[in-house]
Amino acid sequence: MSLTKIRPSPPLETMKDPSPRPTLSLWERIKRDKLLLAFALPGIILILIFQYIPLLGNVIAFQDYQPFLGIMHSRWSGFDNFSVIFNGDPAFLNALKNTLIITALQAVFVFPAPILIALLLNSLLSNKIRQIVQSILYLPHFLSWVIVVAVFQQILGGSGMINNYLRANGHDTLSIIGNSELFTTVITSQVIWKDTGWATILFLAALAQIDRSLYEASAVDGASRWRQTWHITLPSISPVIFFNLILGVIGTFQYFTQAFLMTGVPPGGPANSTLFYALYLFQNAFTYFRMGYASAMAWVLFLLTLAATLLIFRSSARWVYYEGDTT
Repeated sequence: MSLTKIRPSPPLETMKDPSPRPTLSLWERIKRDKLLLAFALPGIILILIFQYIPLLGNVIAFQDYQPFLGIMHSRWSGFDNFSVIFNGDPAFLNALKNTLIITALQAVFVFPAPILIALLLNSLLSNKIRQIVQSILYLPHFLSWVIVVAVFQQILGGSGMINNYLRANGHDTLSIIGNSELFTTVITSQVIWKDTGWATILFLAALAQIDRSLYEASAVDGASRWRQTWHITLPSISPVIFFNLILGVIGTFQYFTQAFLMTGVPPGGPANSTLFYALYLFQNAFTYFRMGYASAMAWVLFLLTLAATLLIFRSSARWVYYEGDTT
């Protein structure tokens, strides 16, 4: 009886595919996926027509654009619209100042609110209570800004609930909505009431993903709740904080609806206290029909938003931590 010697099989790394797949050209891939491309074509056409082709109209920022003449026959003015913005328009600087002020208020009061609420809700032992509070906070997010402004007008306006009560009891009425010094406070309160619930949901989802063993290990080492929050919780949810910060900054640069609804016509409110950047841009485009000037303002707004976004992205390397980071 003889034994047959069995040769070991070669390692998988050294095995070669005897029939490598040929590389398909672009045209061959298009022919192969023609059915999928046919389904995607209507969406691509709509995006091109309504998203990208209109971007060509931004050339009116370099024209003395007249709507009845059109782009082809309006006079080219170079950078005149931009020079007027920075050299001869106090209203532009006022609108930019108001926008930066509301952005700072958002960063101090609006942005931390959902983080604090999420931390408080996450500490509740009863899931039922947590879900009820979470639902109540989230409900205002479904309301349009028209309804939110109307609710605040009915409560804080000159003929609102509070002033009607004071008037009926012989007291002096309060000027809240019409007070230029309180406009940014009122708008900030509206944003907190309407949007805090939505952001809270995101932070609660992020908190649910944190590994519980991290807290257990830190408790064994004697870490307090504050140290656990600072060194475990906040770093773990920092990607969601980063995401909300980006959305918040972009949103505040585009503040329009609340200010427009609260101040009426002409927009801007008392002493132009709510003349935000986007509102002044709208005013130039559709009230004064200075389309070229408004387009130049839109370019400046894009550059400001881009600069703020890039600054946040650049700083994120120092405070945003992703799972698997070793640095």
